[in-house]
Amino acid sequence: MSSRLVPRLLPKATSSRLFACANVRPTSFHIAGTPFATSSSSPSPIASTSSSRRARFQSTRSTSSSSSIRKEPYVVNGATYPLDTYSNVPSSIMSKLDRNLHLLPNHPISIIRQIIEDHFSSYTALVPSSAVVSVHQNFDELGFPPDHPGRSLTDSYYLNRDYMLRTHTSAHEVESYRKGLNQWLLSADVYRRDEIDSSHYPVFHQMEGTHVWDHKDLHTLPQLNAELEAKLANCPISIEDNTSVSESNPFQDTHDPVHAQQITQHLKHSLNSLIFRLFGKQATKDGEPLKVRWIEAYFPFTTPSYEVEVFWEGEWLELLGCGVVMQKTLDQAGVSNKAGWAFGLGLERLSMVLFSIPDIRLFWSTDPRFSDQFKEGEISTFKPYSRYPPCYKDMSFWLPAPSGGGSTTSAEHGAAAAGGRGTQPPSKVKAFHENDYCEIVRDVAGDLIESVTLLDDFIHPKTGRQSKCFRLNYRHMDRSLSNEEVNELQDKVQKRVVEEMGIEMR
Repeated sequence: MSSRLVPRLLPKATSSRLFACANVRPTSFHIAGTPFATSSSSPSPIASTSSSRRARFQSTRSTSSSSSIRKEPYVVNGATYPLDTYSNVPSSIMSKLDRNLHLLPNHPISIIRQIIEDHFSSYTALVPSSAVVSVHQNFDELGFPPDHPGRSLTDSYYLNRDYMLRTHTSAHEVESYRKGLNQWLLSADVYRRDEIDSSHYPVFHQMEGTHVWDHKDLHTLPQLNAELEAKLANCPISIEDNTSVSESNPFQDTHDPVHAQQITQHLKHSLNSLIFRLFGKQATKDGEPLKVRWIEAYFPFTTPSYEVEVFWEGEWLELLGCGVVMQKTLDQAGVSNKAGWAFGLGLERLSMVLFSIPDIRLFWSTDPRFSDQFKEGEISTFKPYSRYPPCYKDMSFWLPAPSGGGSTTSAEHGAAAAGGRGTQPPSKVKAFHENDYCEIVRDVAGDLIESVTLLDDFIHPKTGRQSKCFRLNYRHMDRSLSNEEVNELQDKVQKRVVEEMGIEMR
């Protein structure tokens, strides 16, 4: 489950980004010692959060070259991944692989992670050591269909046809269940190609958790639920839950309905308690109870499934996705004797709201005026230390005509091709996609680009040619940008998009 958020409430995340392969910047269902790998060439062991790690810091200015055409294989954690027609990870993204913001003790993302781990103190905390997973792990094991949009080259980062940067923590789900743990939390960085604005970034962090029981222990659920319900009764929380089990959100055929209902109740009590832990103190300061709302949802790996929202600063805010784990997932992990629930959430999403951080790029800042504001275990309000003026430039261009004058096929540009199931490699001439455009902008400008906004989309009435005009808004987080600097960046972007996307400047 993964997604996005801030003092002004950000747009509601789509459920796909929340609990699964969703692309919310911060929302998708995401979960996860032995190695996490399907072959020796892709090691991905899971370690506890107490393991020591070093985070490399770097400038917010991109150091990539003027071209994104890569000639050397990718090397991650000593493993080499040969290039092919699917390889689309730029150097600007590769440089983020070892930043591990979620493991820096005084970082807002890590603070939220620590609070959740403290709340579920009996759960084992897991952290994958590599962001590289197989396409099979990321999609196939979780039941994503071959034509799922998340498989597309425009949405995901591929090292090659068989390996990719995980798009959600759920890529580690089956392996984690295989370890035999009944209660665990997994946090990790995840990667998705996306639009550019203050709430979206191609790298973000998710946490996912699960609680499963051996079938012989399911009889303990009524007592566990009674204890959780009693604790919640002492909390000033108002829970709106009009969900029901139906054909569109059913119990699983292999589950005893009584046990499935008890698992669902344990899920709801557990997450209501977590939400109160995160939001209760601030939300109830005026004497009003914290308001929480449950909504029926759909995720490929749980049923029944739900999304949970909290009423925050006058609006309903989507927080997470969850549900009863699909039995076939547990069967794949070799634990057919177990059943339980899982949830996933976006750590940036929660951090932006709880700390009142207005721009997702700030999480990557190494400026002490940002980092020194936060203390391990405490939620505090971010105090802006600067607001330098933006500098915007517009770019207008004609789109290229696809090969043969028609549109590209799904095998050339869509989900099937990127999912490793297509019969043809991507064509050199492909349909324009805004994510591809934004990827070039990010690779050139790095964190100096604040937003990319479509201003105009025009089709010539006589020629049928299509043109688009985007406004690129540049802003440094720590100083003013000169017009000369911005012009240089804009020229590099223009050169790259002409060369790599076949567009014609107007």
